[in-house]
Amino acid sequence: MIFRKNRLLPVLLLIAVTLSACNRVTGTETPIQPPEISVTETATPEVLPPSDPVEALLAQMTLAEKIGQMTQVEQYSLKAGDSDKYFIGSVISGGGSVPTTADTREWAETFVPPAAPQTRLGIPILYAVDAIHGIGALYGATVFPQPIGLGAGNHPELMRQIGQATAEEMRAIGISWNFAPIVAVPQDIRWGRTYESYSEDTQRVVALSTAFIQGLQSLPKDFVAAEGQSLYTLATPKHYLGDGGTAFGTSTQNIFKPYLIDQGDTQLTEAEMREYFLPAYQAAVETGAMSIMVSFSSWNGTKMHAQSYWINDVLKGELGFEGFVVSDWGGIDQISENYYEAVVTAINAGVDMNMVPYDYVKFINAMERGVMKGDITLERIDDAVRRILNVKYQLGLFGDTQSNLGSLDDIGSEAHRALARQAVRESLVLLKNENSALPIAKDADSIIVAGIAANDMGIQCGGWTTEWQGETGDVQPGTTILEAIRAAVSPATTVTYSQDGQFEGTAEIGIAVVGETPYAEGVGDASDLSLSDKDLQVITNLREHSQKLIVILISGRPLVITEQFPLADAWVAAWLPGTEGAGVADGLFGDYPFSGTLPYTWPRSKDQLPLNTHTVEGLTGCAAPLFPFGYGLGVGSSQPAEWLNCPSNMD
Repeated sequence: MIFRKNRLLPVLLLIAVTLSACNRVTGTETPIQPPEISVTETATPEVLPPSDPVEALLAQMTLAEKIGQMTQVEQYSLKAGDSDKYFIGSVISGGGSVPTTADTREWAETFVPPAAPQTRLGIPILYAVDAIHGIGALYGATVFPQPIGLGAGNHPELMRQIGQATAEEMRAIGISWNFAPIVAVPQDIRWGRTYESYSEDTQRVVALSTAFIQGLQSLPKDFVAAEGQSLYTLATPKHYLGDGGTAFGTSTQNIFKPYLIDQGDTQLTEAEMREYFLPAYQAAVETGAMSIMVSFSSWNGTKMHAQSYWINDVLKGELGFEGFVVSDWGGIDQISENYYEAVVTAINAGVDMNMVPYDYVKFINAMERGVMKGDITLERIDDAVRRILNVKYQLGLFGDTQSNLGSLDDIGSEAHRALARQAVRESLVLLKNENSALPIAKDADSIIVAGIAANDMGIQCGGWTTEWQGETGDVQPGTTILEAIRAAVSPATTVTYSQDGQFEGTAEIGIAVVGETPYAEGVGDASDLSLSDKDLQVITNLREHSQKLIVILISGRPLVITEQFPLADAWVAAWLPGTEGAGVADGLFGDYPFSGTLPYTWPRSKDQLPLNTHTVEGLTGCAAPLFPFGYGLGVGSSQPAEWLNCPSNMD
């Protein structure tokens, strides 16, 4: 899902469909008789019987009210009064679509619509946000490591606790729907969403994503639930199906780098789709997931939003998914240049809710026209709305929602930050450790630290933090790696920092913190995963002024470091650790052992890409990856000897 600001098209008049027949003419078309609806717009709501409140409510709804429930709008684009006028079912804060102040109450008081709109049936609005590593868009929230780091930690119980903590901070500001987890299984780390995914290994993805779903959705102990409530917050496994499997150079929708792979084509057989990607969704459904988002990508040339086989037959039929399917951000629009045809195709393919996100009147009109023409049946609409209403009941939204909100004290709480710090230290993967470089003695005489990433919270957190693409700078309260190092050492230790690594004299320990600057989908696609010239210079400079050199990689995927690897005594992959940089110091200074393992195969050269557990078989010697999937010195792995005998730079 992405966020792009746009101007709304002029609002068209929505013609309510009632018992009385109302002819409607579109252009030069012959007027079409609308279907009969059993209840008029002015009907008085009945008392819903507790035995089946969803069916009782559905029986009272007009077509306009039903279509409204299938409509999700970006909250900045929703005009005053339109949520009631068009019976809008859901709104979303896209990346960057957040309050401008640091007051968390502004989320709940200004940006979250009323729980019960002023409509005749008072159906609550479901509010969604992307909280893939905590609510990164909310200032002051606990920002956990990005999923790639959690994949390196590979600790399902910790994932469950992170899911619960994320849910508590969401509920504190009145948000019940999380567009997470991403259950993609990336097969090519050039994809800019690699860091949003736990691993290239299907089973690791299954274990961690199901634990996270359990944490998000399970009612906390001693929680006072509303009547019929079984979900604390709503998880959304995404993006269905084949996400992470798109072939290099197949994208036609990537407006940033059209020659790369975001929103591209997954060119695999059905058997491969079922082996690599479907198990995570099967496990999610069995875990109780009640919302699934469709992928922007295609399968063998056909957009997933149009794939009735995968959505209707496999997901809803074969897997028995009883929740609702939501589109990605404007994803339906990509099916066809003819918007009406795109809408009809997607809805009939099984998409229940359209993340429009801007021109909601256009979508509503297209839906109404589809019913009038008989291209979309009332049975299909009832099925979609039934699924949506059922989830709203399970979330307790029809009850007294104020009584079961979380506490604002949960946001960025000490307990949640301690949990995030644990996740950081468990995510660290020790790639190399020679000359007893690690752990660092806390009473070392002198330590020099270099690299912009050492003291930049935005780089540390990565994308989907404050902004959609992320941003550099002091974007969240927390502890940078430099601050953590200074806090860990003895008072007698001198810690000196330089962004570019320019120092005088020689220090006992040098620590270079290098890697990637923030990015997200589209922008993050890259064909060259080498370190930047500035980072290369930092390592070179620090090598000249350090008795022992340690390199910490801050990145959303493995980078090509073969040429630089011999220059440092130790290498640590710290991924994108989030706000709790103290977790990195926990590993550097030996307070906790290194326990992370690689969630992705680490390439020796960019020429090896795509490289993963399915392509690595049979590769030996200099053709083998620099590090295999699952590697980590802290858990008993041995440094591959053959890398020493290979050319230092195969690019």
